[in-house]
Formats: sequence, C-alpha cells, structure tokens
Amino acid sequence: MMEFLSQPWPWYVAGPIMGLTVPALLLLGNKHFGISANLRHACAACFPARIPFFRYNWKKEIWNIVFVSGILIGAVIAANLLHNPAGVKVAPALVEELSTYGINNNGGLLPPEIFSFESLFSLRGFILLVGGGFL
Repeated sequence: MMEFLSQPWPWYVAGPIMGLTVPALLLLGNKHFGISANLRHACAACFPARIPFFRYNWKKEIWNIVFVSGILIGAVIAANLLHNPAGVKVAPALVEELSTYGINNNGGLLPPEIFSFESLFSLRGFILLVGGGFL
C-alpha cells in the first residue's frame, strides 16, 4: 500500500479527487468548504464576544476545523513517511527553458533566484510581488 501511495498519481486521477471535494461537500452535505474560513472560526474561538464579526456559533463549524486539522496531519505524515530521497525530477526541456529565465538551481522545490530576500528587493522581485498581488 505504501508503495502505491508513494508513486506519483496521474493528473487525471489526482486532479478530479481534489477538484471534486468542494462540490461534493456542498451537494452531499450542504457544507460550505473553505480553508480561509477556518481563520474566522479560530478567531471566534480564541477571542469570544469582543468583535461583532466573530459573534456567531463557531461550534457548528467544528467539522471544518477537524477537516483542516486532518489535512495538516496528513501533510506532516506524507512529508515524513512518503518522502522521496531521490528529489524532484524535472524534464530536461524544462531545465533548459528555466535556464533562459536565469533559473539555474533545479535541485530544490523553490528556486532561490525567485524565492529569496535578495531577489525580493530587486526590480524583478518587485514586479513579481506587485503582479502576484493583483492576481
């Protein structure tokens, strides 16, 4: 079973499983699902009766908090037990195309040419930050 779970799943299997979770919750259980809604529930639980926006019965949404907790626990388990020591395999054509953009370190998950404090304070980093903010 672990061998099956540790292999990459095809996009046509993993995509629908992830994409149909929200509509299935809405249609089958009349449950509105959103990860960011849990921030509101956490604030309502931790800071009760201070702000009118957080004055509601957050306990009826406990299923959503449990669901997100399961996602976090599953992510920790997957990162520790299903870790691939070989690293990320990137297609040679993609490595070549990324090198034309100045991204040469393909050994990690996030290239430091884009995701670092040095690149954040450059013109390119500023454009990516502002452009990403508008998206």
